[in-house]
Amino acid sequence: MRVLGTTAVLLAVPVLAGCSGNPEDDVRAAAQAFLEDWAAGDTAAAAGATTDPDAAGALLDQAAADLPDATLTADVGDVAVEDGTATVDWTATWDLAAAPEWSYPATLRLREAEEGWDVVAEPTLVHPELGEGQHLVVQRVLPERAPITDADGRPLFTPTEVVNVGVDPGQVTDLPALAGALSAATGVAAEEITADVQAAPPGQFVPVITLRRPDFEAIRARVFDLPGAVFPTETRLLAPTSRFASALLGRVGPATAEVLEETTGEEEGPRYAAGDQLGLSGLQRALQDRLTGTPGVTVTVVSSDEGTGDAGREVGAVQPVPGEPVQTPLVPAVQNAADAAVGTQPLPTHLVVVRPRTGEIVAVASNEAAAAGNALGGQYPPGSSMKTITATALLATGTLTPQSPVACPGTFVVDGREFENQDQFDLGTVPFTEAFAQSCNTTFMQQSLQLPDDALAGAAASYGVGTDWQLPVDVFSGSVPADSTGTTKAANAIGQGQVLMSPAQMALVAAGVAGGTPVVPVEVVGGEPAGPAPTGPDPAVLDALRPMMREVVLSGTATALADRGEVFGKTGTAEFGSNTPPDAHGWFMGYRLGGAQGDLAFAVLVEGGQSSSLAVGVTDAFLGGLG
Repeated sequence: MRVLGTTAVLLAVPVLAGCSGNPEDDVRAAAQAFLEDWAAGDTAAAAGATTDPDAAGALLDQAAADLPDATLTADVGDVAVEDGTATVDWTATWDLAAAPEWSYPATLRLREAEEGWDVVAEPTLVHPELGEGQHLVVQRVLPERAPITDADGRPLFTPTEVVNVGVDPGQVTDLPALAGALSAATGVAAEEITADVQAAPPGQFVPVITLRRPDFEAIRARVFDLPGAVFPTETRLLAPTSRFASALLGRVGPATAEVLEETTGEEEGPRYAAGDQLGLSGLQRALQDRLTGTPGVTVTVVSSDEGTGDAGREVGAVQPVPGEPVQTPLVPAVQNAADAAVGTQPLPTHLVVVRPRTGEIVAVASNEAAAAGNALGGQYPPGSSMKTITATALLATGTLTPQSPVACPGTFVVDGREFENQDQFDLGTVPFTEAFAQSCNTTFMQQSLQLPDDALAGAAASYGVGTDWQLPVDVFSGSVPADSTGTTKAANAIGQGQVLMSPAQMALVAAGVAGGTPVVPVEVVGGEPAGPAPTGPDPAVLDALRPMMREVVLSGTATALADRGEVFGKTGTAEFGSNTPPDAHGWFMGYRLGGAQGDLAFAVLVEGGQSSSLAVGVTDAFLGGLG
């Protein structure tokens, strides 16, 4: 009898995790899994896939400490398998924090295990040149900061020694006395010094103020021997003086959290790190990447034993990329004269100088009492300096000429509100030029009420007022409403009401009158235009306006400037606030033709100056300083 059936034959074979039947595929999968866990930051899982999890965990943790906040991308290459061992070529690319990517080729060794393949736990799994008892050291290198230069291409910032006046809490014997003495010498509030010292952890340096070496030497005798006061020095990149065009140029210093945040891209991460010397304001900040360049990096292998004095062996480097210089139109001789002029005033004072026909900003000055940024971005009522624009609107109608007779009564009532000239002066009926030269408010109010409601705004716009200038450092271009009526319309005509201007924009208006073509402001030579060129008033209007501005200097409210060359301008007093009598700013805007520095247009603002005479005095000092 035959028995028909089937026979099952069982083959005893090892069962490998993820076994594919192809050893190379299995090795590749094991290496890939290890690298993916490591790249994901799961060092425990990665170490668990090695021949010695404890040793591998220590290696990977050390690598994380050596490369803080870095992320790994791993690309697996060729695989070779032979007699229970294997090698996997791979490329490591580290995205380092605030540094360029660092890549290198490497090789993993693997061994066959009971349940697959394990990565050999050895230092070379981190880097092919890493040995036992060694670790990696990463050093970022910033290139030398590119210069900001003046109009002739000379660098405006140079390495300068500074003294950091501060406190070592551990050496203080009498904190109130120390704080009081430091306050008296530096001007920093004693309460602020005391609070900072009390809040500081032991051993921490508490900064009070940073001074250039000459400024420190001026107070040295008063502070040097105070118990607890310390004075570490360093070198910083500084402009010629602390106020030199500071609103435009800005300054360089240790990176703040705010600056670091704004230089962090959404995808590429932070470009700079705490401690980097970066631009903190002005052009230095606005053009940060262009000036700073790209950091480089060096990676060395050094002994983990600090006592060996091992200097290490470089295993990788990416050279820093230098920044690109930025040229400004600033002219040091003009800037120095402007700085000296505003320095004659104890009140907050600003002076902006513009080159007619080009719009180049050649000087931006503010004194110690002023917030420097207000020279460019401040918003102030311009007072009677606005009459330059109002006269433009009136002359453009064709109904007035410089010789037209106009009334200048001491007071003028609009919708029940009485306006007046200064001290209610009354000129009777005079030529329009004289009313302008003597700054007759009532004349301009009467005449402006006959204009279309948008005429003043249109005249202002023809000089660029109200333009959204696209500049590295913002300039407030002014605001003149087009729909004002009644008392507001009358007040706008004399630079009160709802009209606002910055010193920079008033200088641009003066430049437009001087050059015959209204200008676009220029902060960086060769940069993109800040906006479209203003349309400009009719040339015939400017031809009529210039002699009127000249008469202000020859016989009007700015005769103090009559001996300063061919000067044209308009004074202004702008009331503000709610005090009785009201506070007022003092203005002078105008231009001078010729001179050693060529044609220059400018605007001066003395905050709270009460009259234009102080602004005229600053202008006189400025022009005198130019020679």
